[in-house]
Formats: sequence, C-alpha cells, structure tokens
Amino acid sequence: MDIQSRLTPLQPDQMSEDQQRVLAEILKGPRGNLDGPFLAWIHSPALADHTQRLGAFCRYGTALELRLTELAILTTAAWWRSQAEWQIHEPIARGAGVCDSVIEALRQHLTPTFTRTDEQCVYEIGQSLYQTRRVDTALYDQGVALFGEPAMVELIGVYGYYSLVAMTLNVFEVRRDPETPLPFDE
Repeated sequence: MDIQSRLTPLQPDQMSEDQQRVLAEILKGPRGNLDGPFLAWIHSPALADHTQRLGAFCRYGTALELRLTELAILTTAAWWRSQAEWQIHEPIARGAGVCDSVIEALRQHLTPTFTRTDEQCVYEIGQSLYQTRRVDTALYDQGVALFGEPAMVELIGVYGYYSLVAMTLNVFEVRRDPETPLPFDE
C-alpha cells in the first residue's frame, strides 16, 4: 500500500532510539503496522508511545462490541471528513456488522436509519458531542441503561481518541493510497 503524508518520511535507520523502540512496540501489538496517525505520531516518540496504548485500548479493549466501537469511529471520521480514518475503518465496521445503509448514510453526512437501538444511541451520543459538546440527561441515561457506566466512559474515550486521530490525519494529509477515490469531498 502506498501511503503518503506531508511529513518527512522516516526510515528505521534514521530514527532515534526512542522512535525505534515505539515502532517495535507498535509492530508487535495488535495493529502490526505503522498506518494511519502513527505515521505522524512517530515523529514524537513520547506522543506515539502514549497514544498507541490508548488507541489499542479504545479499539480492542473496551466493553463495547466491536460493531459499536466501529460505528463510533465512522461517526467521527464522517464528522471530521477524515479520509484515511474512513478508509481504514469502513471495511472493519462492515465486517463487524454495521449495515451498508448506515455506512453509506454516514459517508454522505445523512442521518442513518437504525434498526438497532444500541447503534442509534452510539450515533446520537457522537452527534450530540460534536454538535453541542454535551450529552443531555435523557441520552446519557439511555447510554448508561444500554451499556453501563464503565462502557459509557469508554465510549466517550473512543470518541475523543478518534477525534485526535482524525485531526492528526487531516492536518498531516495522511493518505492511504493516492489511486483510491476519497470518501469525502475536499
């Protein structure tokens, strides 16, 4: 896969010891590659070190089903119009059970029609966060009833982490494959 960015590419033999250590940790973890925001974050090994651990938890370790985590990630990618974030997570979300019509509505910045209450709740929490920077009591209570308090905390963490990812990918213009059409207009 041809990945491009506005950052200077780093080759392993040009990396500091800290960068090499973080790179080795990322490669041996569940991701197994230096894709997405890590292409940028590796320029700051301390940031890369902390964010890769948080990201591994947000993606693989929460109490939420993968389907719900990936829905939150796609909601974030669509909100931020994060090309690479969408390209990375759209196939994962589809494989985790997010239906095609929901995925396409998100990509087109339309409100999806949900058949599952838990998915609608995850989406509405994200929209509320992005539009008002708050979650009202009724929606909060619904989230706690559906997921429990620990998972609600984790869901907000997923939204926050993937907003950081989206901002990083957008600012540094990380592109996965320049030949693949972008999901969002620029």
